[in-house]
Amino acid sequence: MKNHHVRVHRSEENLERKDQLAWKLAEVAVDEVEVLPEVEEMIINRIIDNAAVAVASLTREPIVAARAQALSHPVSRHGSGATVFGIAEKVSPEWAAWANGVAVRELDYHDTFLAAEYSHPGDNIPPILAVAQHAGRSGRDLIRGIATGYEVQVDLVKSICLHKHKIDHVAHIGPSASAGIGTLLGLDTETVFQAIGQGLHTTTATRQSRKGEISTWKAHAPAFAGKMAVEAADRAMRGQTSPVPIYEGEDGVIAWMLDGKDARYEVPLPEKGEAKRGILDTYTKEHSAEYQAQAWIDLARKLHTEHPETTDPANVEKILIKTSHHTHYVIGSGANDPQKYDPTASRETLDHSIPYIFTVALQDGTWHHVDSYAPERAGREDTVALWHKVTTVEDPEWTRRYHSNDLTQKAFGGAVEITLTDGTVITDEIAVADAHPLGARPFAREQYIAKFRTLAEGIVTPQEQDRFLDAVQRLAELGPGELDQLNVVADQSVLSPADLENAPKGLF
Repeated sequence: MKNHHVRVHRSEENLERKDQLAWKLAEVAVDEVEVLPEVEEMIINRIIDNAAVAVASLTREPIVAARAQALSHPVSRHGSGATVFGIAEKVSPEWAAWANGVAVRELDYHDTFLAAEYSHPGDNIPPILAVAQHAGRSGRDLIRGIATGYEVQVDLVKSICLHKHKIDHVAHIGPSASAGIGTLLGLDTETVFQAIGQGLHTTTATRQSRKGEISTWKAHAPAFAGKMAVEAADRAMRGQTSPVPIYEGEDGVIAWMLDGKDARYEVPLPEKGEAKRGILDTYTKEHSAEYQAQAWIDLARKLHTEHPETTDPANVEKILIKTSHHTHYVIGSGANDPQKYDPTASRETLDHSIPYIFTVALQDGTWHHVDSYAPERAGREDTVALWHKVTTVEDPEWTRRYHSNDLTQKAFGGAVEITLTDGTVITDEIAVADAHPLGARPFAREQYIAKFRTLAEGIVTPQEQDRFLDAVQRLAELGPGELDQLNVVADQSVLSPADLENAPKGLF
């Protein structure tokens, strides 16, 4: 890996393209380096993971709406179209990226990477796959494209913080997905450079989508970025250009949206001929909740068994969670969002409330992607009483570990202190989730398949599950035009033609 120095340049400095970050990202995309076997293995795992969380969302309102929008945009010219999760009908690739991106993101249940910024790198898969299907590419092409998407995403997330300036993390998806599409299609450096610039320029947004009354747009935001990446690639292939320099310009993204005119970043990127290993730094979720909640669910499950007395609010005076800056200020009491303690709050809001999540996991000793968020579950009297006794505080040591680049030190959990009404104090801590590569039960192919089968049960027939799992595990063998096999069609008892017809109507 080589660190690339990135700073703001005045217009009169005339920064050469070869020295611009977008160009260096494009060079990574066009490098024809072979994909490592372990990277290919993980790419297959993440395609399975995405399919699992997507099929579990097929009847949820945001997906119903996004799918209906996609179905209003039939297969475009000069390609065979792309598939939409749950149905056999094909649509134009940018709209398949849109519908599938929403389905993948809705439950907040797919992979994650946390460093200087937060991210869900699996958001890159829907747009890259949609273009691959439309363009009739092979499984090997798809593998190379996804490897690039993950690499660029991870490298940007390691180096450029967005949330400090209240810019949403989807701003890194536009460039990464554009780069992945560039690799997939074998585009030249100039074309990928222009697509990356457009992909970034069109996908910057504020973090209000993850604060206050968190709306259904939380699932749509990364899908929009993926859709924009497809469109950016299309425009660039037609010779259309982007703002240059997009990152370093005096009126560019860094100067006015991020660290300002005096900003300095060191962005690590693979050198020419160096394997793209970025996906290996990422990890998935065992539970449907914001990633910083993963370890806390696991610790709460443990305390449920070891200290059942803590599940009754009558026994508990207070629960103090000592954790990282992010967990405290984004999903903890430090956010100063009353909605994080509101039993009538949306699922999206409860998904970003560590006081709620810890309380329910502590009382139930488990976590379910639907039941744990049900209005009747959130409104239970004893749950509300215990929930309101939970507060968070930033602990500098857990913040330090959160930002550490030493994988043996890096942590996304913290320590909990439960004070009982009789004066007893129960303490415990957890660094990483059980499913994390360094956790108690790291996810491997077996766990990804189990997650898929669990979430697909009652939605996808066993025969269709088997067909999909066989196809995806032969990904490198799939030839040009065979990537439609990576779609998963729901049973008609779950998603029928009548259901599609009765979806909410809009403009299209």
